[in-house]
Amino acid sequence: MKYPMKSILRTTLSAIAVLLGVASAHADDGALIERGRYIARIAGCNDCHTAGYAMSGGQVPEQDWLTGDAVGWRGPWGTTYPTNLRLSMAAMSEQQWLEAARTQTARPPMPWFALRDMAEDDLRALYRFVRSLGPAGQPAPAYLPPGQEPAGVAIIFPAPPPSR
Repeated sequence: MKYPMKSILRTTLSAIAVLLGVASAHADDGALIERGRYIARIAGCNDCHTAGYAMSGGQVPEQDWLTGDAVGWRGPWGTTYPTNLRLSMAAMSEQQWLEAARTQTARPPMPWFALRDMAEDDLRALYRFVRSLGPAGQPAPAYLPPGQEPAGVAIIFPAPPPSR
């Protein structure tokens, strides 16, 4: 069977273009993951969502990051626990994450307003980074309403100042 040179050249160039596109997509994803790693560090995500991170000055292996914590935060709202972000984000599409970050509110001390105000590219980067870690750990303890005693350790969070 005879193949015209133009056809072979066209097929070869098409294959190269596809491979370059795939390589570029992986490079772009790698850059997003690195950006997400940076955001997780500077935005303080690990401070609450990684057990022992703040107390150790950030000396927790990355494989243990963002798996939540059993230490609660107690205040007039009840007791909240830092979510296992690796399990939460594993159950969400990127679009669902973006929607949640823009619309949800949370009980203290979660700075939900920081997510709401974050640039979309940064939210995507954070999502890609957390997803790159893979699911790990257990779900955080459930929220406890005011007046219900936590079974484990809970940090007493100060009440907000009185309204003027």
